[in-house]
Amino acid sequence: MKKVIFFIPVLIFVLLPGCSSERNTWTSKTYHNLTAHYNGYFYADVEIKKIEDAIRAAHVDDYSRILRLFPTFDSALAKTYEANVEEAIKMASISIQRHPNSKWVDDAYILVGKARMYSLDWGNAIETFKYVNTKSEDRDARHRAIINLIRTFTEHREYNNAQAAIDYLLKQDLSKRNRKDLLLEMAYYYQVREDYDNMVRSLTQATPLLKKSDRSGRIFFILGQVYQELGFESEAFNFYRRCLATNPEYETDFYARLYMAQVAEISRSRDITAARKSFRRLLKDNKNRDFRDRIYYELGTFELKQKNIPQAIANYNLAIREGTDKRVDGVAYLGLGQIYYDTLRDYAMSQAYYDSAIGALPPDFENYAAIKQRQEVLNEFVTNLKTIEWQDSLLAMANLDSAALRARVDSVVAARKLAEQAATGKKKKRRANRIELEANTGNIFGSGEVGSGTADWYFGNPSAMALGESEFRRIWGNIRLEDNWRRSMRLMDAPGIVADVAAVITDSTSTQQAQAAEPADPAEAEFMRLDQQIPRTEEQRAAALKKIEDAYFRVGDIYYFDLLEKDNAEKTYLKLLDRFPDSEYAAEALYKLYLIAKETDPDRARQLSERLIAEHPYSTFARILANPDYLLESSQTAEQQKALYSEAYAHYQASNYIDARRVAENGIALGETAFTPQLQLLHALITGGLDGVEAYQEALSEFIRINPDSELLPYAQKLLETSRKHSSSDAEPREPRYTYTASAPHYFVLLYPTGESGVVEVLEAFNRNHFQESQLTTTEMALDESRAMAVVSHFPDEAAARQYFKTFVDQAAALGDGQNRRHEKVLISTMNFNILYRTKGWDEYVKFFERNYRPQNP
Repeated sequence: MKKVIFFIPVLIFVLLPGCSSERNTWTSKTYHNLTAHYNGYFYADVEIKKIEDAIRAAHVDDYSRILRLFPTFDSALAKTYEANVEEAIKMASISIQRHPNSKWVDDAYILVGKARMYSLDWGNAIETFKYVNTKSEDRDARHRAIINLIRTFTEHREYNNAQAAIDYLLKQDLSKRNRKDLLLEMAYYYQVREDYDNMVRSLTQATPLLKKSDRSGRIFFILGQVYQELGFESEAFNFYRRCLATNPEYETDFYARLYMAQVAEISRSRDITAARKSFRRLLKDNKNRDFRDRIYYELGTFELKQKNIPQAIANYNLAIREGTDKRVDGVAYLGLGQIYYDTLRDYAMSQAYYDSAIGALPPDFENYAAIKQRQEVLNEFVTNLKTIEWQDSLLAMANLDSAALRARVDSVVAARKLAEQAATGKKKKRRANRIELEANTGNIFGSGEVGSGTADWYFGNPSAMALGESEFRRIWGNIRLEDNWRRSMRLMDAPGIVADVAAVITDSTSTQQAQAAEPADPAEAEFMRLDQQIPRTEEQRAAALKKIEDAYFRVGDIYYFDLLEKDNAEKTYLKLLDRFPDSEYAAEALYKLYLIAKETDPDRARQLSERLIAEHPYSTFARILANPDYLLESSQTAEQQKALYSEAYAHYQASNYIDARRVAENGIALGETAFTPQLQLLHALITGGLDGVEAYQEALSEFIRINPDSELLPYAQKLLETSRKHSSSDAEPREPRYTYTASAPHYFVLLYPTGESGVVEVLEAFNRNHFQESQLTTTEMALDESRAMAVVSHFPDEAAARQYFKTFVDQAAALGDGQNRRHEKVLISTMNFNILYRTKGWDEYVKFFERNYRPQNP
C-alpha cells in the first residue's frame, strides 16, 4: 500500500508535462481530445440543440401549403435564446483556446458558426464557416462547414453564393452523413426558390440515407405534398403511406390520411365512391373532431376536381361553419370565390367571398398579392355596378311624387322586417337543435353514465363552447373583445352579409346628419334618407348621369382587361355609346370596340374605324388607326420634349428668356404629343417675360383655346385671370430702370435695319472662327417694324461678353463690306434685355450702355 501511494505522485509528475497543449505526444493528444470533446464542445453542442428545439417548437406548420423542410428564423424569437447563443460560443471557444491541438477544434468552430447563424449574425457566421473551410485539415469538417454555409446563404437570400457552394460540393467525395445533409440543404434551397422539380429530386435521393432522428416521417410527408402539387398522385400516395409507417405525430398522421383520401382511390381504380367513404370515415372519427373543418375543405376540393360544383360549395361552407381555424376559413372563402369567379361567373358573390378570404388569410399566404389584386378588381367592378343601379334608381325615384315614394318605402321596410323575423326564428331553432345534438354526443372519454360528464354545464362541454364561438363569429363577425362590443360591429366583418345598396352608397356626412334627427319610425327614417339623395335639380341629375357614365366605362374596361370577357365588354361599351353619345370616353370606347371586332368581324371593325375617324378625327385613337406606330413615335418624341422642357425651364428661371424661347420652340416643333401642352404653356410664360403683359395674355388665351381638354387648363385660366386683374390696377407705365450687374449673364446685341440679309450668318461664321468652344447661339429678333436685332447668347458674365465685344470690333473689317462697323452694338445683361425688349427703348439703353460699359472699353 505504501508503494502504491508512493508511485501515484510519481505517475502524476510524469504524465502532467505530457498534457501540455504545446506537446504532440500520444498522452497530450489523448488528453486534449478527451477534454475538448466532453467539456467545451459537449456543452456547446447541448446549447445548440436547445436553440434548435426552441426554433422548432416556435414554428407552426401550415398543412394547407407544402411544409417547410426547416423552420424559419425570426429576429424576435432570436432574442429569447440569446443566452444560449452566448453560452454555446463561450463553451466552444474554451475548446478552441485551451485545446488548440485537439481534433475537435474544427467542430467547435462549426458550432460557433451555427450559433451566429441562429442569432441572425450572418456576416460573422459566413466568416466562421469560411475560416473552417480554408484552415481545417479535416476534409469532412470542411465539407460540413460548406453545408452550413449553404444554409446561411439561403437564409440570407444570397442565392448565387448558395448555388456556387452546392455546385462545388456536388463534385466532392462526401461522407454518407455529409451527402445526406447536402441533399437536405439543396432541397431546402430549391424549396425557398420554389423549384419543386429539383426539390423533389434532392429529397428522393436523400431518403435512403435518412434515420429516424432526421424526422423521416415529416420528410416523406413533404415529398407526398410536392408530388401531389406536381400532379404525380401515385407517387404522392406512396410517400404518404411511407409517412404513416414511421408513426409520425398525430397531426402529420391525420393530414397524411386526409391527403391519401384525395389521391389514393382515384389513382388506383378511379372509384370516386370509395374516396368519399374515406372522407366520411375521417369525419366520423371522434379523434378528428378538431379537424372537421379541414376535412370538409379537402372534401370540397375533391368534389371540385370531380366538377361537382354544388357539393364543392356545400363542403366549403361546412368547413367555414364547423371550424375555428382562421386559415382554413380563409382558404375555404378563397375556394368559394374562385368557383363563383371562374366557373359560375357570378362576380358579385365572388367579390363577397374574396373580401372574406383577404380578411382571414395571413399576408404571407401563397400568392397573397395576386389574391389581393383580384379582390380589388372585384371590389371596383361591383362598386361600379352598384353605382349604375343605385343612380338609375335615384333618377327613377325623382319622377315619383312624395306619396308614391312613401308608399314604396313602407312596403320595402315591412317586407324586410318580416324577412328578418323569419330568419331570426330559424336561427334560434337551428341553434337549439345543434346544442342538443352536441350535448347528446357526450364526451369521448366519459363512461356513458348519466351525470358522469359535464355536458349539462355549457362551459364544461368543449363541443358546445366551440359551437357557440362559431355561431357568435358567424353572426357578429370577428370583432375585438371589448366593452360595448355590439357598437363596434362592422357590417363587413360578418361574412355572407351583403349590406343594403342604399346604406353602402349613402354619403357618410349626410348619413350622420340624418341620424341626428332620425325619427323613431324606421320607414320615416328610410324615407328621409332617400329623399336627401334623390336628384331634384338639373345639376344633381347631371352629376348622377356623370357617375353612371364613368361607371359604365370602367365596367367595360374591367370586363375587357381584367375579367377577359370581350362579349360583355362589347355590350357595355355599346350601352355607354347608346346612352351617352357625346361621352368623353366615346373615342376610346369606339377604338376598343374596333379591337374586339377586328379579331372576329373585319367588316364591322372597318365600320367602327371609319366612324371613329369621322366623329373624332383629332383624337389619339384616330391617329393610332392612321399610324399604328403613333404611340411609339409619340413617346419617343415626348421624351425628347421633356429634355428640352427641362433646359428651357432652367433658362426661364435664370431670366434668360431668349434661350428659353428658342429651346421651347424647338421642342414644340418636334410635333404634337401628350407633353406638348407643357411646352406651350412654358412658351406663354416666356412670352410674358419678353413681350410684356398684353402678349402674355394673348399667349395664355391661345393656349386655352387650343387645349380645352388639357389638365393644365385650370392653371392657365388662373394665370390669365390673375394677370388681367393686376394689369387693370397697374399705374401708368414708367421709364425703364436698368441696373448694372457685372456678374450677371450677358448678351451681345447688334442692331440692323429690318430686311437686311446675311447679318446672322456673318455672326455665326465669326463665332465658329473665334469662339467655337463657347458654343454660342445667334438669334434674330424684331425690335420694331423697322429694326431687328441679332442676339448672341449667352456669356456667363460681363468679362466674357466684353472679350467677345472687343474681338468683334477688332475683326469688324474682315466681316464684309464694312457695314457691320456702322451697326450699333451693345452688351446687355439678361434682366436688362427683358426690359429693353418689352419697352422697345433702344435709345434709352444705349445711353445706359455708354455710361456703364464704354469707360471700361479699351
